[in-house]
Amino acid sequence: MEFSATTLNLASIVEQHAKLSPEKEAIIWNDVRLSYGELNSLSNRVANALTEMDIGHGDKVALSCPNLPFFPFIYYGILKAGAAVVPLNVLFKKREVAYHLEDSDAKAVFVFEGTDELPMAQWVKEGFDTVETCEHLIVITKDLNAPSPFAEHQTLTQITDGKSDEFETFPTKPEDTCAILYTSGTTGQPKGAELTHFNIFLNAVTTYNSHLPMLDFTDGEQKTVLITLPLFHTTGQTVQMNAQIYGGNRIVLLPRFEEKATLEAMAKEKVNFWVGVPTMYWALLRYVEETGFDTTTITENMKVATSGGAPMPVEVMKNFEKVFHVRVLEGYGLSETSPLAAFNHFEKPSKPGKVGQAIFGVEIKCVNENDTEVKRGTRGEVVIRGHNVMKCYYKRPAATLEAFRNGWFHTGDIGIMDEDGYLQIVDRTKDMILRGGYNIYPRELEEVIMTHEAVSLCAVIGVPDERLGEEVKAFIVLKNGFVLSEEDFIEWCKTQFAANKYPRYVEFRNELPIGGTGKILKRELRK
Repeated sequence: MEFSATTLNLASIVEQHAKLSPEKEAIIWNDVRLSYGELNSLSNRVANALTEMDIGHGDKVALSCPNLPFFPFIYYGILKAGAAVVPLNVLFKKREVAYHLEDSDAKAVFVFEGTDELPMAQWVKEGFDTVETCEHLIVITKDLNAPSPFAEHQTLTQITDGKSDEFETFPTKPEDTCAILYTSGTTGQPKGAELTHFNIFLNAVTTYNSHLPMLDFTDGEQKTVLITLPLFHTTGQTVQMNAQIYGGNRIVLLPRFEEKATLEAMAKEKVNFWVGVPTMYWALLRYVEETGFDTTTITENMKVATSGGAPMPVEVMKNFEKVFHVRVLEGYGLSETSPLAAFNHFEKPSKPGKVGQAIFGVEIKCVNENDTEVKRGTRGEVVIRGHNVMKCYYKRPAATLEAFRNGWFHTGDIGIMDEDGYLQIVDRTKDMILRGGYNIYPRELEEVIMTHEAVSLCAVIGVPDERLGEEVKAFIVLKNGFVLSEEDFIEWCKTQFAANKYPRYVEFRNELPIGGTGKILKRELRK
């Protein structure tokens, strides 16, 4: 295989440390300790298995797995083979799985078998069975020696058994697709943000370098990061996993955020760096206050904490810094920007309520409806350009052209830039709901709800929620002659949407407010 000067494969960040210090710990989960050498070998075996399946450069491979050691070595194995990763939300049900597999042209999908409460493999299989173009379903079993729950599909162990620990990584180019991360718009189904190896690699490097001043590397010791955000999400994936693998550090995984487990992991593993959404900060503070949890070991080791996904309430930030003796740095980004775009850099004072300044190599400004930059201190749509911006929305040229008007990526967020270049996100141009750090798009929910036999008209909005920021509420007009209870409607929604998306509240009305152009007036519903 001939390599060129333009070769860049994100998986090289694993290979580098496997070559320099193969014995160093890379991934930690409970009693599992994977070294960099083992992480590299396991990803090589996955790459060899995929190559044998005739999956390689230009192909897409989906991955549905919680924060377990399987995720990183399968992720990097897919990249080593030259294919692109399509991470799937582990809460997706049949309809959602089918849509993402078909839209991404995934040739294979890896899925963790799940639990009785979260039967991931069953959900994925139901979706997989409806998609003719996806050829392989590989089940990741908790017991690696266990058979597949589906006789016609192989397990991770079966496809990698006997495969070599050596693999010559495919020489992808910087502009080749590394991952397709699905985001959503208010005008239809989720769109795949097509991110290149260059996008993600440089964002990981820039993220890592942004935290260098906070972490003393002169002692030669590895630093430890705790990941409680899901790895299928862009922040957990690049701001934490990719950035810290690039730096050769230790990554502690928690499959889900729970206050007690998070604090215990911070103390036990002497965590130096953690990223959370504001609701997680709020939950940890409340737990410490209510239980008297001893934070001594945490405060001795924690050097930096980062928040994103939603504006951090100033009082929550102040209280967290006081209790945990750590500086909290806010950042801002989107799936389309790999994700980090702005950050409260260590070298300058943070401004609570603001997400910082543009990161290295990235430009941000606020513009009016004519795409003319507005004056500092004035509201405008946030637009971005730089190495972090995706190359396109997968198979959506019209949406791509609209998003990249005049050479800048239009975020749809409304912001204010102050005189020092600090950005504040103040509103959204769309109706996106931000629930616990997750973006939920009403149009997607509304289109599905309208398929219910009893529903004549519906509208979905976000309503204030003390714990999660916003909660999902549906307004329903029933068809004549139909009767539907709140409980039955919500139970139906649970079968259609991931657990973080379905409406928790429903209000039945005889009619919805309609404007002169025929649009539902959601501002009236919010009142």
